[in-house]
Amino acid sequence: MTDIDKRTVIAQWAFDTRPVLLRFHLWLEDVEVARAQEEPVSAYTFAPRGIARCLAMTSAATALGTRLFGGFGEGAGKDKMAYNQAKKAADAISAYVMSEGLWHLTRTLPENHAIMVSLGEGLMPKAGETPEMGANPLLGFGRVYARPEVARTVDRRVRRLLNEKGHTFEQFHGWLRDRGITLWGAAVDTLENTSRFAEGKLTGPMAVFHLFDSPLRVARPYESYMGCITVPRRVARAAEEGSVRLDYRTPRRQVMTAIEAAYPGIRRENVHVWTLRGKSRVGRLGKLWEEWQGLGVHLVEDGWKAPSGLPVFTDSGTYAPTFLVGGWKDAAGASHCFLCDGYAATAEAVQAASLSEVLDVESSMAMFTPSFELPCGDEAKLMQLDPAAPDFARRVGELFGGGVVDAGRIQTFAEDIGEAAASNMPMGKRVLAADDFLPQKDWSVLASIGYMCDDPYTGIEGVTQVADRVYRVTTKLATRKASSRITFTFRLMETVEEARHVFSPLLVRFLSGVDHTTRPVKISDSGRIRNELQTMLPNALEHDGDRMRVLFGRVDEKVIPREKQQAIRRVLEWYKANHPAWFGWLEIA
Repeated sequence: MTDIDKRTVIAQWAFDTRPVLLRFHLWLEDVEVARAQEEPVSAYTFAPRGIARCLAMTSAATALGTRLFGGFGEGAGKDKMAYNQAKKAADAISAYVMSEGLWHLTRTLPENHAIMVSLGEGLMPKAGETPEMGANPLLGFGRVYARPEVARTVDRRVRRLLNEKGHTFEQFHGWLRDRGITLWGAAVDTLENTSRFAEGKLTGPMAVFHLFDSPLRVARPYESYMGCITVPRRVARAAEEGSVRLDYRTPRRQVMTAIEAAYPGIRRENVHVWTLRGKSRVGRLGKLWEEWQGLGVHLVEDGWKAPSGLPVFTDSGTYAPTFLVGGWKDAAGASHCFLCDGYAATAEAVQAASLSEVLDVESSMAMFTPSFELPCGDEAKLMQLDPAAPDFARRVGELFGGGVVDAGRIQTFAEDIGEAAASNMPMGKRVLAADDFLPQKDWSVLASIGYMCDDPYTGIEGVTQVADRVYRVTTKLATRKASSRITFTFRLMETVEEARHVFSPLLVRFLSGVDHTTRPVKISDSGRIRNELQTMLPNALEHDGDRMRVLFGRVDEKVIPREKQQAIRRVLEWYKANHPAWFGWLEIA
């Protein structure tokens, strides 16, 4: 490529992604694109080139802003309270940057299009976690990004879906479709591997955004657990040829038979099975580990080096290993096969399963409860029970070994199943595929990933400083039959401290000491604060038409300490009192 050609490529990318570059005050110094095919990814996807490129740029900005200003490593060695607050601070930055990027890039969406977040990871404490360990800032269900008039229309329908009893997802989606509005859905985890980020680990943290050409069939905020297995597609085909149905409920010895048929002569110790590991997961995954170990395979452990040469980790991060699923030959010519098994949070599981449309893999899932008390196989059976059946308590007891389960736990399990049904999760199926979450079987996905730290499974490098205020950030775009690795070189257009304000939510800036009463107020503060409240305090909000009521009594002090709640309240009251025209939507309970 000549110097003129190179400058032309940079200029075209800068032009196509200017909404995001301008928002974050970034100067594009260089861009390097490595494609797995001749044509750009946008030639294979439903999203126009400008939108696809802006998504890549938003992922890169999220990775850069979070790595620089999210408190990387600030939780290391801290007590539980400080550690959890470090995680929440990182999630707040990543969710804010991703949201701002989406807001600005959707100014260029086709006039009748909108993007809605259908699944977001970070809503709930995980099984065994206390409240302050969960409920992280996130982009969750119902967040709409579009041109203003379209966004208002879709937002009104979302509120009706959430609040009107009997209003179904089919009615919601059908009404928009009949009026010519195209709604794209998204599954988002703005900071995958938050714990590793807070601890300063050099591998793992990333921003994951999956865009679908229709909304997912979800009717309200939902996060739980999903069992999931992902195998190379050739293994699934080998199973079919052997008249075996390979899915999450298939005995692993039959999966092993299919692997050996797909990779003739493979040694079992060269079959690498990645699952989450650790003492806390023995009750959930112990039987699965025993099943695989009994077959003589390699159950991947912390520190095992992937083909990239980087050591993997098994304490978290169920999404990224999907990119390594497949086979390869080592230097001696021996065959290897890598697959993922176990479970993940809902958003991560659906994201990974949708990669079956992108990579040469096959995935299947099974629904679990949020509490996740039983081994994997029994969890899947529990979620298939009918809580209205007269023998529901007895059947739950059978899953717990035949003993009597107290009435409180029985009621909790019934509520878990009811919550999943009310959220329009695909109930009553033996196993699930990504297809079950989309209204139509013919669907497409565009995956956009920004790497904050090195990734063992692809070998992609994380955010790297190359000079004063100059950074390299790599993203990956992938869709059916096409993928590209895009490395941007950015220059911050202000000092690092000034850039910190550009990448930080207003409320976070005020909490860190910026005086909101002396800072110049802009009309955009209204939209930004409304957006930030939805990200940081989703459980404390009530919506009444276009008005939003903030109920601080719903906020757990272990999630947001009382002094921070009081500081946020003072900021909101000041804006409400001094700028009532711009903050007419705000009510403080």
